[in-house]
Amino acid sequence: MNSTNRGQGRSGWLFLAPFGLFYVAFLLGPTVWMLVTSFFNTSTVRTGLGSFAGFANYAEMLGRADFWSSLWHTLQFTLYTTPPLVILAFVFAVLTNRMNRGQWFFRLAFFLPFILPSATISLIWVFIFTPATGLFASIQQAIGLTPGAGVLASPNTAMIGVAIATVWWTLGFNFVLYLAGLQEIPRELYEAAAVDGASNWQQIKSITLPLLGRTTTLVILLQIIASLKIFDQVYLMTNGGPGISTQVSLQLITGVGFTDNRLGAASAASVLLFIVIVAIAVIRQLVERAAAKREIGA
Repeated sequence: MNSTNRGQGRSGWLFLAPFGLFYVAFLLGPTVWMLVTSFFNTSTVRTGLGSFAGFANYAEMLGRADFWSSLWHTLQFTLYTTPPLVILAFVFAVLTNRMNRGQWFFRLAFFLPFILPSATISLIWVFIFTPATGLFASIQQAIGLTPGAGVLASPNTAMIGVAIATVWWTLGFNFVLYLAGLQEIPRELYEAAAVDGASNWQQIKSITLPLLGRTTTLVILLQIIASLKIFDQVYLMTNGGPGISTQVSLQLITGVGFTDNRLGAASAASVLLFIVIVAIAVIRQLVERAAAKREIGA
């Protein structure tokens, strides 16, 4: 290797160094610390790791009913939000991409909520779902229905209300990803299909969906991971209530770690949630690869 290549290599490492430092300090380091403390009785009110607990923290979490209920609420939220956030983003992106003018307006309209902080979004939707005086109650009265106690006040509908707020808030990100993918598809393919008499639905089925396969895989994977890490909206809109009907895994972990001051137990719960996220992501990738192999074989 000559001196020029060595100099370029050093420059590359120097450019990567700031990111590497932040990566180690704020991601890799805390992850390793979480794994280590999960085997100890670490506390926020004592220094050091504390006494060795082995797998006791894991056994405790796996034996707690509220851990399993919070995990179910997390999965429930994921099931409520992932399909509409993928399907609606795709539909709106296709419709926007077919417009010759005004695309900038729809990009702005869909993406603008995404840049708002979660506290702002939560306040907006808490106001909308406010019983008797909120926008949702006003709509119910306008169509002749009697407003109830409120969407967020019922254990049966509170998670649905949080999911609706999340879909409205984060739809723009997936929309932009799909729109970018659509603009990479050559217009000539659609023109040739139209000449051959293909309808709009046939064009979407035979051209758009196959060519957006990678984008769809990325969107689904990112959306599942983001939904499994839900915390802000639930904490600000319902605080896990009514009761613990909307308490999610990260809220349970926060409570155990910083309310009960048991960092070791909270770390064990965090590791278990991490395993669930990785398992779901791996399963999703395996299903995608199996589907791709079947298509190639067909």
